[in-house]
Amino acid sequence: MAIDELFKAAVDQKASDLHIVVGMSPVLRIDGVLTEIKEQPKITKKAAADLIMPILSEKQKLIFEKDKELDLSYEIKTGHRFRVNLHVERQNLGLVARVISSDIPTIDEIGMPEITKKLLDTNQGLILMTGPTGCGKSTTLAAMINYINETRRAHIVTLEDPIEFLFKSNQSIIKQRQLHTDMITFSSALIHVLRQDPNVIMVGEMRDLSTVANTITIAETGHLVLATLHTHNAAQTIDRIIDIFPPHQQQQIRLQVSMTLKAVISQQLIPKKDGGRVATREVMTNTPAIANLIRENKIAQIKSVIQTSANEGMITMDQDLINLYNEGLITQEVAQSHMISPEMLG
Repeated sequence: MAIDELFKAAVDQKASDLHIVVGMSPVLRIDGVLTEIKEQPKITKKAAADLIMPILSEKQKLIFEKDKELDLSYEIKTGHRFRVNLHVERQNLGLVARVISSDIPTIDEIGMPEITKKLLDTNQGLILMTGPTGCGKSTTLAAMINYINETRRAHIVTLEDPIEFLFKSNQSIIKQRQLHTDMITFSSALIHVLRQDPNVIMVGEMRDLSTVANTITIAETGHLVLATLHTHNAAQTIDRIIDIFPPHQQQQIRLQVSMTLKAVISQQLIPKKDGGRVATREVMTNTPAIANLIRENKIAQIKSVIQTSANEGMITMDQDLINLYNEGLITQEVAQSHMISPEMLG
């Protein structure tokens, strides 16, 4: 099969990812489970190159040859889009492609908590979307951007690597910028974005100290910033942000974060009882009690505040898992296997 046929097979079988690995048949991840396309032959080193290299432009080939890594977006004739990662393993080309839905879901359709709308209606501050790779952060972020697009007249600038969901300006103006083609680095784009008259800025990933510092500064200057991190919960997220800075700057950063942070929403995708997957989330909003813990570096106490602050829109992952179980969406076994305190669901 040609690469576009494999991409279409991923769409047709409702896979989330396609893997091209030398020595194996093409592999699809369906409902979180890796499944080889057995009717396809095992991929040789030459076949991998023949499949992968034609999707690259000459500039992309040069970048990949230099860095041995490349992220890009790709679209097939049906209009379906993919986020593609190319890499080298044991001197063989490898590819992982994430299927991007052509439809941007609403925040209600993906079960976002009601507090999300209140957070997105604000004009400034930092909202962090966190979770492991493959947990649906990009989809959730797209739903959040689209909510703003449908409810506010704002100028939204997204900084992405690569561009995934394609937005159409509605109430808002949306400009999407892609790493390597529209900007050199996230950090440099953040330095200049303030001169582009933005109201809302989406940072695809806070990868390094410079990007984190610039993101926090922009959130301080009267802009709403949405960003992602690969962390599992609110406490770990705060620690990760603070720890990326040298020790002599950390107290100042604690103060900045305590003032600019609006919320941390941490997400996982887990198996549903009747097939498919559902998101479970921890939500922490930055109340005066949380801000005080951040300033005083008492991060370990954040969890207990979340547990007792449901009236502020907060919920722990364990509490949300119990809710999903009580709603009949997941089994007790699945709930307990993802809980920090499984005895809560005795």
